[in-house]
Amino acid sequence: MSHGTPPHPTVDERPDPGEDGPDPAPGRRWSVLTLVCLAQFMLVLDVTVVNVALPSMGADLGLGRETLTWVVTAYALAFGGLMLLGGRIADLLGGRTAFLVGLAVFTAASAAAGLAPNGEVLLAGRVAQGAAAALLSPAALALVTVTFRGPDRNRALGVWAAIGGTGAAAGVLVGGLLTSGPGWEWIFFANVPIGLAVLAGARTVLPARTARTSSGRLDLPGAITATAATTLLILGVTRAGADGWGSPWALVPLTGSALGYAAFVLVERRTREPLVPPRLATRRPVVSGAFVMLVASGLLIPLFFLGSMYLQQRLGFGALRTGLAFLPVAVAVTAGAHLGGVLVGRVGPRTVGAAGLAIAAAGALLLSRLPGHGGGAADVVPGLAIAAAGIGPAFVAATTTAMAHVSHHEAGLTSGLVNTFHELGGALGVALTSALAASSLAPGARTVDGYTDAFLACGLVAAGAAVLIAVLLPAGVPPAGDGPRHLH
Repeated sequence: MSHGTPPHPTVDERPDPGEDGPDPAPGRRWSVLTLVCLAQFMLVLDVTVVNVALPSMGADLGLGRETLTWVVTAYALAFGGLMLLGGRIADLLGGRTAFLVGLAVFTAASAAAGLAPNGEVLLAGRVAQGAAAALLSPAALALVTVTFRGPDRNRALGVWAAIGGTGAAAGVLVGGLLTSGPGWEWIFFANVPIGLAVLAGARTVLPARTARTSSGRLDLPGAITATAATTLLILGVTRAGADGWGSPWALVPLTGSALGYAAFVLVERRTREPLVPPRLATRRPVVSGAFVMLVASGLLIPLFFLGSMYLQQRLGFGALRTGLAFLPVAVAVTAGAHLGGVLVGRVGPRTVGAAGLAIAAAGALLLSRLPGHGGGAADVVPGLAIAAAGIGPAFVAATTTAMAHVSHHEAGLTSGLVNTFHELGGALGVALTSALAASSLAPGARTVDGYTDAFLACGLVAAGAAVLIAVLLPAGVPPAGDGPRHLH
């Protein structure tokens, strides 16, 4: 594989079926980015915003621990499990149509969740939110990819990556503010005016010409098996975090997931137009970008989870105080991703990703040295902020690597593939760190050993991934040409 410096890279420059008109004006391109990033911010926010609000939800609706767990899990399952299908549908419908449909459904589902009179309606709203997000998120990233070219694309993808980390951190802050203020319902109601405003703007700002596949066919057997296998995998690792890896609640879905993926491979070999074309699944930039996304989200979400639990359970912080403590963490991940977006066009995603994860390792290892008496916020927040500042550039490296070389008609599917690894990484990371920190997460626990063990594991994983990324990611900077390219 060749990138940047070699004189004769192997490039397959195929005509793009989406190229049938002029690009949007420069000013309009940044308006497109603003709209799609605002929508993506809502989706990522909803991954973590409910965590601080769970006790209030349980008290108001009479929900037990199991149901409250599903309030978090239902969204992640639908979001991650349907992502590949959502990405493929985005390619078939076109980014603009898929974006508008996904945003409309997400907005309506948010209103339903906020109005929920009981746990059943609340869970149904969360599932609908996740399904809509699985269509909206790949469509939004595909719009970014096909709207920007060359160095502007790298900067735009850097902004997009910043939204991922900032939304997760801001979820804790926003959840604390809204739960302590107007009530937990507003963590859902707040999406409604934002969604309506983005819908109104998107109808005029988003380009009517967006990428589509040439045939318009959907591989339904492949979509069904991939969705089922991914959903079972996320369910299995989530239940493992709660019930242990030997629990039937974890083993049964994990086994079903393995069988589902085996069936998916068989189905894809026999279909003429597979859901995931082999040329895409074996392309080094896509595979390595997905791996970096898996690691980055597998570190960020668990660190936020552990940090939030530590502040609330160990230090006795309320929802508002916990949210405010995460403000410097949100600033750190945003600043790190912005810097990564600037540097990726100069030194390449390999250097940015490896350096970012090395910084994340330093932050996590600092957290592993918590004092035995528990300390205070000053012992937790700096380490979280340092780790977040390093994970931000890793998100940029993942997105830029995976999306920089795809054709417009594959942008939605590639986005869905990368975002699937984002959700899977978060679920797997929380499951593993929850198991390591179990002794400290138990009600009434007085030891911090579980937290320090989990933070140490995060640090070691980040350090190991930094070394691996320095070899795995393609060398050089992303292409600065005006069209998408395939590098093999």
